[in-house]
Amino acid sequence: MDSPFRSVSLILFFIITITLSTLAVAQSSTIGVQYISRLLDIQERERAPPSVQLAAAYAVLQRLLPSHYSAFQFRIISKKQCDGEYCFILRNHPSSYIRGTPEIVISGVTGVEVLAGLHWYLRYWCGSHISWDKTGGVQVASMPKLGSFPRVQDAGVLVKRPIPLNYYQNAVTSSYTFAWWDWKRWEKEIDWMALQGINLPLAFTGQEAIWQKVFQKFNISNSDLDDFFGGPGFLAWSLLPAFSGNVPAALQNVFPSAKITQLGNWFSVKSDPRWCCTYLLDATDPLFIEIGRAFIEQQLKEYGRTSHIYNCDTFDENTPPVDSPEYISSLGAAIYSGMQSGDSDAVWLMQALLNSVPLGKLVVLDLFAEVKPIWSTSKQFYGVPYIWCMLHNFAGNIEMYGILDSIAFGPVEARTSENTTMASLFNVGVGMSMEGIEQNPVVYDLMSEMAFQHEKVDVKAWINQYSVRRYGRSVPAIQDAWNVLYHTVYNCTDGATDKNRDVIVAFPDVDPSIISVTEGKYQNYGKPVSKEAVLKSETSSYDHPHLWYSTSEVIRALELFIASGNELSASNTYRYDLIDLTRQALAKYANELFLNIIEAYQLNDAHGVFQLSRRFLELVEDMDSLLACHDGFLLGPWLESAKQLAQNEEQEKQYEWNARTQITMWFDNTEEEASLLRDYGNKYWSGLLRDYYGPRAAIYFKYMIESLESGDGFRLKDWRREWIKLTNDWQNGRNVYPVESNGDALITSQWLYNKYLQGTSVFDH
Repeated sequence: MDSPFRSVSLILFFIITITLSTLAVAQSSTIGVQYISRLLDIQERERAPPSVQLAAAYAVLQRLLPSHYSAFQFRIISKKQCDGEYCFILRNHPSSYIRGTPEIVISGVTGVEVLAGLHWYLRYWCGSHISWDKTGGVQVASMPKLGSFPRVQDAGVLVKRPIPLNYYQNAVTSSYTFAWWDWKRWEKEIDWMALQGINLPLAFTGQEAIWQKVFQKFNISNSDLDDFFGGPGFLAWSLLPAFSGNVPAALQNVFPSAKITQLGNWFSVKSDPRWCCTYLLDATDPLFIEIGRAFIEQQLKEYGRTSHIYNCDTFDENTPPVDSPEYISSLGAAIYSGMQSGDSDAVWLMQALLNSVPLGKLVVLDLFAEVKPIWSTSKQFYGVPYIWCMLHNFAGNIEMYGILDSIAFGPVEARTSENTTMASLFNVGVGMSMEGIEQNPVVYDLMSEMAFQHEKVDVKAWINQYSVRRYGRSVPAIQDAWNVLYHTVYNCTDGATDKNRDVIVAFPDVDPSIISVTEGKYQNYGKPVSKEAVLKSETSSYDHPHLWYSTSEVIRALELFIASGNELSASNTYRYDLIDLTRQALAKYANELFLNIIEAYQLNDAHGVFQLSRRFLELVEDMDSLLACHDGFLLGPWLESAKQLAQNEEQEKQYEWNARTQITMWFDNTEEEASLLRDYGNKYWSGLLRDYYGPRAAIYFKYMIESLESGDGFRLKDWRREWIKLTNDWQNGRNVYPVESNGDALITSQWLYNKYLQGTSVFDH
């Protein structure tokens, strides 16, 4: 769901941000890279001086490894030393035998390559691991002492980028993840991006301020803009970092002769104008290019320069007012004219194709290439340069999921395949386009590496190495567990998009009598097959949970994790993974338990519904306790970081309401009809399960029991009314949640495994 409320567009960071002041690009022999070679040359000329890049790179090193800072020496080198391309080179320092001198020299064409080289050395020579703090953070316990760093080959190690661009983020990541970040958190993310070699990140922060100044020039007041911009937790759905035609409604009043059309409903209840139906300025109107130019010029005024790359998606999840190729073509031409009139070197980055943009001035994102690649079926992407992207995550949902083989093979196939009608000739980059981060670190560790891999990766060998790096030591049982996970949760090949619809976090809003329980194909919990819920009636919608693997195998992996606890429980990365794996197993158990409740209801077994629902609610409480054992699964930090950005009490209430609303109902509901976006941003966070998901399920079960006891049908409207009231009350709540973990991850995981999973069947309770 990449662009709610309005067509979303965005501008790309012109650097890895001010901290690094550099954009790393590479030359390549592909036709696609030749098309954008002028852009790459311009970026090379505008790059910060080597002294600035080195200072930034050393600052990252100081933050990452303060105790090992003196072991490394960084250098900026020319492309000539990389065979005319962009690379990093690892070498032994010639005086490393002298006490107190650097041991390893890392050279790169830019500061980003230098830091990517540092990460490569830490990964493959020191057995270290770098992930987000929420997912376990940095593992450097395996780092050697100063004076004993592993030496590389005498000739050095040269690693080139196979293609120049390494893209990062999605149009909505700025709200699902970044919404409440302060500078301290942003600095960590910028460091992380540089260490992954990312050189094309999106830049959303502060865009609303620029648009405010632009529209003020067209006599739009701040009060009129209040209805144009979303709340602070929803800004991603109203930011337009290049002009796509979306305008405030008030523009009609200022320019009554302007050609402005109101678009149709976008996922809102009863087409409420507060939440939907953006206004679009016609591409043929003279104002169109004028506003587009004003925005680019305002950015240049504020920032001094940009990367010259602007992302603008016109009708992402919206329907054009005129359904004709001619209209779309004219709109594309107008959008690009607006960009180019403000920046003569502008290049448009987007998720679709247009034939009205000059060759070499458009780059396409193959946004979901790990599941549904377009490059392999689009006839050379119609001759347009494109970036192979891994979408992977929706809304920051927490679910162990991935397709490691596709990640390890796909980007290489896109560059090298001989059976793709030359599509490989137009591939200019790889990227990560997830909607939310801070989950599934194994997926992002592998994907970031693909920016420097020229050959397909042997995932089995890589995953064995990964577990050693992640925990800082080799534990055979853990390696066996990761091999199981590689072939199960991280081997989803059914082509489905993994929006987490587990019953706990995405409770069904349907009459229980219409849910039909059918047999699935996966072995589960002591029974030969698991169940899958479908609807008897086609008039209601119910997104049943996604299950693509044998849950019994995943429980075996959990057993191996628990058995390794005595050796690894001191590792923060291990504790995160243990909790996540336990949560995954229990979540699928809860899905089966819910279907047993449905079966009991349909058999008029009130006692069975009571007993099973009580166990379901107890499980939710227990899972909340599990999640409380690690900082990466807490509700508190999300809410407190929102409040800390506020400048007064009124703002604090507003920001907290936004934070609570985004992860629950989205508020475009009536008293008896839930938001169509309910639970899209669901999270497995301690506090949210105990105080919202559990009470919501309890209301549903209450109406089920009342239905059986009275002999009447399930009172669906009454359920919805009470659920929506619960939601609105919780969204307006001010209760404070912990920001630090509490509890022993290993003990809690072992307890829950014994209570719910060990040698039991969900059908026995």
